[in-house]
Amino acid sequence: VDVLWGLGLANKNKILEEGQMMENGDASNFASTGGWTLGVNDPMQYYSKYSYITLSDKQQKEVSEIAGNIYRPCCGNSTHFPDCNHGMAALGLIELMVSQGFSKDEIYKTVLAFNTYWFPETYLNVAYYFQSNDRDYNSASPKEILSKTFSSAMGAEAIQKKVGSIQWFGSSSGGSCGA
Repeated sequence: VDVLWGLGLANKNKILEEGQMMENGDASNFASTGGWTLGVNDPMQYYSKYSYITLSDKQQKEVSEIAGNIYRPCCGNSTHFPDCNHGMAALGLIELMVSQGFSKDEIYKTVLAFNTYWFPETYLNVAYYFQSNDRDYNSASPKEILSKTFSSAMGAEAIQKKVGSIQWFGSSSGGSCGA
């Protein structure tokens, strides 16, 4: 999370400069910025400042589209609004993969793998929910699993209520948005 969080935070991107992070003109009070404790300087000194990954207009559009479809269980927001460290890390990962020519399917699959490591209980619950409804989790589209229905905070909570309280051996919620 931390390396990709730093990449997402520092890499120059229209999502950070023109998107929901800047709606009130100040992006410094979100968990992804105000919670940044890893750098030497204030996080806003890094925020969208460096061209580590330069995207063409077509690639930027693809990053925006993919980020708008990906949610994480700690928040109710898509990655297009990377207000927490997981969202900022996912944005960095999406930027990196788009810049390297990966397909959308490969990107969704990879972000789902990262989300699964970050939030194991959520995705165990989704897999159990699918199985209980005669669906195969492994055959489901990663894009669908990453959607608001399953991967947003509200979606994960709804699935949790449907499957009930399950104590998954050796798992933890992962849910903190701080370093």
